[in-house]
Amino acid sequence: MTVRMDNIGIVVQDLDTTIAFFEALGLVLDGRASIDDPWAGRVTGLMDQQVDIAMMRTPGGDVSLELSRFRAPDVIADHRDAPVNAFGYLRVMFEVEDLDDVLVRLRDHGAELVGEVVAYADVYRLCYVRGPESILLGLAERIS
Repeated sequence: MTVRMDNIGIVVQDLDTTIAFFEALGLVLDGRASIDDPWAGRVTGLMDQQVDIAMMRTPGGDVSLELSRFRAPDVIADHRDAPVNAFGYLRVMFEVEDLDDVLVRLRDHGAELVGEVVAYADVYRLCYVRGPESILLGLAERIS
């Protein structure tokens, strides 16, 4: 059996700001669309949904993010400020080449370091950052 991850979805309020943040990380905007067709609501169970999406991909193209801004129905839950030990999907981890440079670029887009940059077993430098809308990202730089 073959399984390949296609994308990770993140619901946001401000699509343009979030796109700029992920571009600063190094992702590439693949395209944008508005989806109001009934098939989409049948897939998600939201029925009469209206959503604007942006597809972002890593430069290698092996992982994509689907950023969604719902126009309808209203968003009914918000767990963006949940601590790192909360149940459910929490963060996306990216491996980067120059963690210090990435942190500078992301800070220009409102990112804040959650804890501190640490070394893990002389293999990675790791940290968590919160970006626009409190999106939590893990960043890892291979050091060996």
